[in-house]
Amino acid sequence: MKLLITGGAGFIGSCFVRHILNKYKDYQVINLDALTYAGNIENLDDVKNNSNYRFVHGNICDKALVRELINGEKVDAVINFAAESHVDRSITGPEIFIETNVKGTLNLLQAAKEAKIQRFLQVSTDEVYGTLGKDGYFYETTPLAPNSPYSASKASADLLVRAYFETYKMPVLNTRCSNNYGPYQYPEKLIPFFISQLLKGEKVPVYGDGMNVRDWLYVYDHCSAIDTVLHKGKVGEVYNIGGHNEKTNLEITRIILDAMGKDENSIKYVEDRLGHDKRYAIDNHKIQSELGWEPSLTFEEGIKLTIDWYLNNQDWMRSIESKKASLV
Repeated sequence: MKLLITGGAGFIGSCFVRHILNKYKDYQVINLDALTYAGNIENLDDVKNNSNYRFVHGNICDKALVRELINGEKVDAVINFAAESHVDRSITGPEIFIETNVKGTLNLLQAAKEAKIQRFLQVSTDEVYGTLGKDGYFYETTPLAPNSPYSASKASADLLVRAYFETYKMPVLNTRCSNNYGPYQYPEKLIPFFISQLLKGEKVPVYGDGMNVRDWLYVYDHCSAIDTVLHKGKVGEVYNIGGHNEKTNLEITRIILDAMGKDENSIKYVEDRLGHDKRYAIDNHKIQSELGWEPSLTFEEGIKLTIDWYLNNQDWMRSIESKKASLV
């Protein structure tokens, strides 16, 4: 197959590019990425010389480029990771989230429809479902109820994907994942940010009381799940992908502190985020029972691998942070 992977220089996208190239030696991958602040082409230094891989610097909002790649390259499938994804940034500047996450997805769908591709897989988030109380889980049938500009833009994109299936019978698939963690994550996200802060001898900021709950999924488990849905999923369907690892933000913080020989004196409690969803939790039954996928790592295994990776790749983190500083 020939795959167009959009947003393939970001955290999850770059891991998926690597997963595909390592697993399928006869697949060709075109990676389209705008290299905005969270995109880092250095994430793929280890595969840049692979003869089955090609990087294209461009934006999914560029209609002509998208059409040229999907039609001209005769790709078999599109996997769309490209998105603005940081909730705090969406609160202070929501416009770019609509531009990229909604209009960009529409451009991809339209070009894919014209080209009659075999698969269009939209990578989404459990945040489109809103928030949960102390009990219960998100199912694929849970109504969408986004609470931030970011999650609203992702929900809008998901609905466009659904509409292209219902209206045009396009072979679409939709995945919604829980919080990812692992190597190559941009250091504004909780785990790498906290590790970076502690390495500098600074305190880590915990929102509110730290009791917000997230389900944590190791990034390469997520990649294997997307791979499974791409090849085995039923078109028109949504598949939730979770890690069965519900942790409060405070629990995650304490795990990182312990791994780095710090105590709770390194915590700084800060005012809670606006519209901060209290709890996310995913029910994985559909992808497990219908497609046979389940996570391969326990959280304890995954978080150790993750912390070790950041501690062993401090030059990578410093490079990202220096680039971030130059953009301010």
